[in-house]
Amino acid sequence: MNDIHRTAARPFHFETVRWDDARATELRRVMDVEVSARYAARMPTDVSPEVIAVLAVHPEDVAATVLVIDEDGTPIGHAVLRMLRGEWEVKRVVVADGQRGRGVGRALMAELERIAREAGAARLILQTGDLQPDAVALYTRIGYTPIPIYEPYVTAIPFSLCFEKVLR
Repeated sequence: MNDIHRTAARPFHFETVRWDDARATELRRVMDVEVSARYAARMPTDVSPEVIAVLAVHPEDVAATVLVIDEDGTPIGHAVLRMLRGEWEVKRVVVADGQRGRGVGRALMAELERIAREAGAARLILQTGDLQPDAVALYTRIGYTPIPIYEPYVTAIPFSLCFEKVLR
């Protein structure tokens, strides 16, 4: 996908890549560091196997891994669509530090919605944490509505905030 998006700053485009693409892996690593720091006081340093299992994304469940690529070729955003118990779930949404405020997150979510809609999805669901107000603000601003915490997060991550967006 080479759809060019122009913002007040610089243009960017999307690339659908394999889960194990090195650029995608690096953006997920950076996200893990940031999220771990946010939740350090709440989560023990030795995270339980249950939480690790819940947060894991298995490549065979991934329907799409999407990168946002800046005009100079730098990957500046990442998100995944995965199948979870017959539902389309948004995972691992990240916009690189220093790139926030450009509309990258909004455009990335719209791209995920387009992919899911074209594949016949009726809705998208997602989970985020209660210490991620920036993510919650984005999701609500673009039409996601709160839903009850769904499995597998109910007991493993009880401070989850879950959302849905109906696509049809």
